Amino acid sequence: MIRVALDLMGGDAAPEATLDAAEGALDAWPDDLSLLLVGPRSLLRGERTRFPRDRVAWLPAEESIDPAEPPALAVRRKADSTVVRGLGAVRDGTADGFVSAGPTGATVVASVLTLGLLPGVDRPPVGALFPTATGRVLVMDVGANVDVTPRQLHQFAHLGSTYLRRTLSIERPRIGLLNIGAEGEKGGDVMATAHGLLSADTELDFIGNVEGHLIVTGACDVLVCGGFVGNVLLKFYESIAEFVLEIFRNAGVGEGGRLGEALRFLDYAEYGGAPLFGVDGVTVICHGTSPARAIMNGIRTAADCAASGFTSVTRTSLARMPQESGA
Repeated sequence: MIRVALDLMGGDAAPEATLDAAEGALDAWPDDLSLLLVGPRSLLRGERTRFPRDRVAWLPAEESIDPAEPPALAVRRKADSTVVRGLGAVRDGTADGFVSAGPTGATVVASVLTLGLLPGVDRPPVGALFPTATGRVLVMDVGANVDVTPRQLHQFAHLGSTYLRRTLSIERPRIGLLNIGAEGEKGGDVMATAHGLLSADTELDFIGNVEGHLIVTGACDVLVCGGFVGNVLLKFYESIAEFVLEIFRNAGVGEGGRLGEALRFLDYAEYGGAPLFGVDGVTVICHGTSPARAIMNGIRTAADCAASGFTSVTRTSLARMPQESGA
């Protein structure tokens, strides 16, 4: 049985949303999931009767990291924070993965310091699944790395390709490079060099540059970009469902029935958290405003990553990257 550590204090609606997410996850997946709930002793004592003893363990952590705190400094100073304690459980083998809706920066820094990077990874990207006309596309990075190098974009492609092969059984994922034009020289030196590295890598099915209007058509399975652009795209996607529903409400159509069901695929809560790629363990980061359903699906994502052996497979994939990409 896979055990996922959950940061009970992460997110704007914690701990109510995280506790509801934990309860929902245990109900939804009764056969293969157990949880390690990480939070203050007073909270853990008060909630013990809510959960089945045989599927829940408890890890006290008295501190939380505020989004306004400098991530590296906060992680080093707050060794008893829920993020540091939860990731320590993954490192020590007490948990198979960690989920938090707390500050992204702190979770990334703590994951790197606690779990370490896989060989061949310069910086860990965060990947998120977006809906398209033909299914889903994995966009990475969506916020962990604002400034990127061609080498890092190449690494992102390998990490994303491995993830989709392992977790979604896509035999040879199509890789696209988000750019402002189809030509290989578009987008400046960084993008042009990245295009060359991806084109020369026979381990990848690189289809070339992908322009913004092609994302929703399902042009590729993995869309590679820097964290600045990826984060803008992520937040735009997250706003679309409510925006479209509001248009229909104003027109008197309403959101119930078939319309509500049809638009569910636009709701980011359906996709849960975003895995942090390239660290030596499983970390899933949820949006700070995540409702219980999104965190619950983040727990499922972490469990799937752990069960699939994604980390060890990624290590093997990175070892096959052409050496010239590190030059």
